Order: sequence, then C-alpha cells, then structure tokens
Amino acid sequence: MPAPIEVGRICVKTAGREAGKYCVVVDIVDENFVIITGPKDVTGVKRRRCNIKHLEPTPEKVDIDRGASDEEVKEALEEAGLLDLMKEGIVSGS
Repeated sequence: MPAPIEVGRICVKTAGREAGKYCVVVDIVDENFVIITGPKDVTGVKRRRCNIKHLEPTPEKVDIDRGASDEEVKEALEEAGLLDLMKEGIVSGS
C-alpha cells in the first residue's frame, strides 16, 4: 500500500516538466489537489498546486506545519538529512 499524501510527505512528480523531481507537500487544497514545493533552490520545483494523480509518494516524511514557507521546508529537510536526496532527483527510466 502506498504512503498517504499528507503535509510533509516527500513525493516524486510523475507528470509535467518537473517529472522525476522530488517535492514536498505543504498544504492540502481538496481531495484532488495539494500545494507542493521543492523548494525551488533545492530541486527546481516551484511552489504550486498539483493534482495528486501526478505525484508518487515516498516513505519519507518531514515534520512541517501546514502552509510552511520554503525556508521552513528546507530547514526540516536539513534536520532530517534528506537534503542530498532531494538535490539528486530521479533518473528517468527512458
């Protein structure tokens, strides 16, 4: 069973120009959309609304508050030791 989409969950974008990059869920809009961020200076993913069908959740989760700023997300990633993972990204399977 995949990990649930929740605030602080690290996901991989599966669609769009940012496909294959890691992002963090910072807010839940409704049952279909969430707000994600990279943060942009870490992964290149801008803060934006995203359809949950375009996200693949990972087992990793960081402890952030709902609506956290990019700086707060970056601090949480550093504390969890996941900053290097986020910068690496995913190699496409093609």
